[in-house]
Amino acid sequence: MTDNTNTATDFRHTILCGDSVSLMRTMPRRSVDFILTDPPYLVNYRGRDGRTVRNDNNAAWLRPAFNQMHRVLKDGGFAASFYAWNRIDLFMAAWKAASFRPVGHIIFRKSYASSARFVRYTHEAAYLLAKGDAKLPRQPIPDVIDMPYSGNKIHPTQKPVAALLPLVHAFCPPDGLVMDPFCGSGSSLVAAQHLGRDWLGMELDETYAATASRRLAYWGERRAAA
Repeated sequence: MTDNTNTATDFRHTILCGDSVSLMRTMPRRSVDFILTDPPYLVNYRGRDGRTVRNDNNAAWLRPAFNQMHRVLKDGGFAASFYAWNRIDLFMAAWKAASFRPVGHIIFRKSYASSARFVRYTHEAAYLLAKGDAKLPRQPIPDVIDMPYSGNKIHPTQKPVAALLPLVHAFCPPDGLVMDPFCGSGSSLVAAQHLGRDWLGMELDETYAATASRRLAYWGERRAAA
């Protein structure tokens, strides 16, 4: 009988295009040191320019995805997941069903309002989730981080690298692997690359997967030449 399961080294410095649940199922257990991800918010997002996000109109993927994230994350490891405030019931249920333990809540403060209804929306938010008996970081990061405007030029919900660097530094060891199963344009992976961590991205949309691959190659060449 042939074993088609890949090893952890097969995935380093790679962006895989496809369904992340299926892709994670091919990975060995406890092979990832830190997960940093900005999954679809389940709000049927449509930007001012008409761009949309795949799978943002259904929650069928939510629990299977976090179940697989928990499986591939090392014991004592952390995952940081952005989410939509008005879908927190769905996200929290999925995190807890996967056996993640919420241990922190981080606000990313923006200098602009992404929209305005009953209030002006001037922040993004993420939960810090732990697997098992996670150790306290040596230097805990603040739970409010400034988020400069990315411009959203290469992805409709593009996160700025600068806002993600503190999370990678605090929660991934220097020789660790950062995974983002919803990597979009690859900001989380660029943050990992800047800090010398290994990285692995997964993206369902072929266009964004190609964009992220080019972006990581560009910054990788610049880092090597520095």
